[in-house]
Amino acid sequence: MSTHTPSVKQSSSLTGDIWGGLAAMLVALPSSIAFGVLTYSAMGAEYSGAGALAGMLGAAALGLIAPLFGRTGGLISAPCAPSAAVLSALIAGLLAGKAGAALTPEKIFALLAVTALLSAGFQILYGMIGGGRLIKFIPYPVVSGYLSGVGVLIALGQIPKLFGFSKEISLYQGLTTLQLWKWEGLAVGVVTIFLMALAPRITKKIPAAIVGLLGGIGFYFLLAIFSPMLLTLTGNPLVIGPIQASGSFFGTAGARITSLLSIDIKSIQIIIVPALTLSVLLSIDTLKSCVGLDALTRSRHNSDRELIGQGIGNLASFVAGGMPGAGTMGPTLVNITSGGRTPRSGFIEGIFVLLAILLLSNLIAWVPISALAGILLVVAWRMFDKSMFRLLRYPEARLDFAVMAGVILVSITVDLIAASGVGVALAILLFIRDQIRGSVIRRKLYLNQISSKTQRREPERKILDEQGEQGVFCELQGNLFFGTTDQLFTQLGPDLRTKRYVLMDMRRVQSMDYTAAHLFEQMHEQLAERGGQLIFSGMPSGLLDERNFEHYLAQLGVVNTQAGVMISETLDGALEWMEERILEHAGVRKEAEERLLEAKDFDLFREFDEPTMKELTNCMSERSFAEGEKIFSHGDVADEIFLVRRGSVRVLLPLERGKRHHLATIGSGDFFGELAFLDKGKRSADVEAKVPTDLYVLSRARFNEQSRSNPAFGVQVFARLAHAIALRLRQADAELRVLEER
Repeated sequence: MSTHTPSVKQSSSLTGDIWGGLAAMLVALPSSIAFGVLTYSAMGAEYSGAGALAGMLGAAALGLIAPLFGRTGGLISAPCAPSAAVLSALIAGLLAGKAGAALTPEKIFALLAVTALLSAGFQILYGMIGGGRLIKFIPYPVVSGYLSGVGVLIALGQIPKLFGFSKEISLYQGLTTLQLWKWEGLAVGVVTIFLMALAPRITKKIPAAIVGLLGGIGFYFLLAIFSPMLLTLTGNPLVIGPIQASGSFFGTAGARITSLLSIDIKSIQIIIVPALTLSVLLSIDTLKSCVGLDALTRSRHNSDRELIGQGIGNLASFVAGGMPGAGTMGPTLVNITSGGRTPRSGFIEGIFVLLAILLLSNLIAWVPISALAGILLVVAWRMFDKSMFRLLRYPEARLDFAVMAGVILVSITVDLIAASGVGVALAILLFIRDQIRGSVIRRKLYLNQISSKTQRREPERKILDEQGEQGVFCELQGNLFFGTTDQLFTQLGPDLRTKRYVLMDMRRVQSMDYTAAHLFEQMHEQLAERGGQLIFSGMPSGLLDERNFEHYLAQLGVVNTQAGVMISETLDGALEWMEERILEHAGVRKEAEERLLEAKDFDLFREFDEPTMKELTNCMSERSFAEGEKIFSHGDVADEIFLVRRGSVRVLLPLERGKRHHLATIGSGDFFGELAFLDKGKRSADVEAKVPTDLYVLSRARFNEQSRSNPAFGVQVFARLAHAIALRLRQADAELRVLEER
């Protein structure tokens, strides 16, 4: 039983992959033929057959090779619209003399092959250096505008084919001269478009492209009953025409590789930008399909590995003489809904395409050009992002609309290569816009609004409340670069001119450039003129490019051990340092050798008379602890309150997995453990000596004994304790209010 169940599951998966691969082929093959015809017919209608063959060979090569290396389950790769748009634009430029003189078709074929080869190499390189993650950072308005521009170019290129115009006739002249319309082809194209639009409402089992194509072919042969000349294959401008492979596969592959020897440096300069553009567009198209596929299958693709797989697939397409392509969403959806789930389904789709080439080439020759034009017009309509016009309703989104419209306009009026440059520039513009729209200062507070975790005695707390504005705390966020540093300097300008200490917490900073580093140097110099200091805390260990913040600033001379910006390992340490400087400036100085306090020196017992102090001293004992020694632990049951005579202690809250959170530091002249003293309950935290520490210990049991004989003594101590706790609660309340306001 245990050996039979897996075989059933494997068989079921194989069956689903076979049906999915077959259904995907029925969608991918017509589109591949259409894109091939679109590309090669730019050189003339007589090359439509060669274009159809190139489209089919590209679909076969990508289907057979890309799934083996990309390994994204269910993804179908085939020639696509961006490939056809870039290559047809390149052909048009070469025919117009972009290379210095109009080239022969043979030379153009060689340049197209090298463009595809370079594009494949770039894709493999993107995957090897981790570019799969970076390509997805291109802003959506740029991608949408570019793909919409591709759709418009495809539509402009297919309308003449729909009406049957010859290459010499302009689109305007053809549309305004009814005598030039080939009505048979126009009727076939209209029927194809109508059936593609209607098909999803009738059936979802048969792909719309297949319904439209079969309907267009059927209507063509219906018209042939009344016009027998349509049944002529050779020289018929309304059909693809004979599809003939020139020689064997190995002969073709050898010729493609040999053709590389005829390419010189000047040719490389012509095609390098189109190759880069093609590689980026094909990569984006693939990764967009992979993201959609992940949502459908609840899986996660490997972007870098898939780019390598697509590059190798396009390399195989180059060798076979086919068109480059990408992972496409339409065939992929059909594959998934038909049962294809594994990379095997993509390989099976490639096998079916190969069988179609071997068995159906003679039938494919009869496919009407206008039917393919109709299919591509529907594809172009779907590629165009019609939702972009909704952005005009919202003022804050009009820049995004302008970006999309700008890329489309450049695509139409200049070419796709120029549009790619405009897209990159606008992507930078959008990035800067998004960065400067929000502040890099996440929150800004003064030292009378925020404090370190060191508990201060009432006189020190009063000084910090009055003079705390001399210390500024800024929590920064985002990217510190030339687009945001001026904003930061402007927002901190008044503080830099009037305050002494500025602390910048860098935990949420993602990147930093030289402009930001230079700005910090200027800030520190401005503060140092008045004896102030710029301080950094929470320095990230690395930037996006794996540099270290502190090391980077040290190399630039911004951070140094003498008079540069100060680095604090922790935020609390930096806040404590600023508090100490403000207290020193106010005349509160720490003695080199800290004095051992007596009971009368504590603020808690201020204004106690001599008899009361004597009674209190009788209730207390003295203890000393070494550095790091634990005074009590979380969960201990006790009734003692501790008063720090000398040194300091750290209050730590135990967390999961042995970690602890630093709650507070209690220094000389302060107290801790008051909760257990009041309710005799369990300790709420760990306390350990930060440095060698001397303590007074007041036991509640001994205190109660003394209070019974002198009730006034007990009332007086509790009153002072309640006042001290009230001050602590007010401070905590103020800090919580600041946190809520941010």
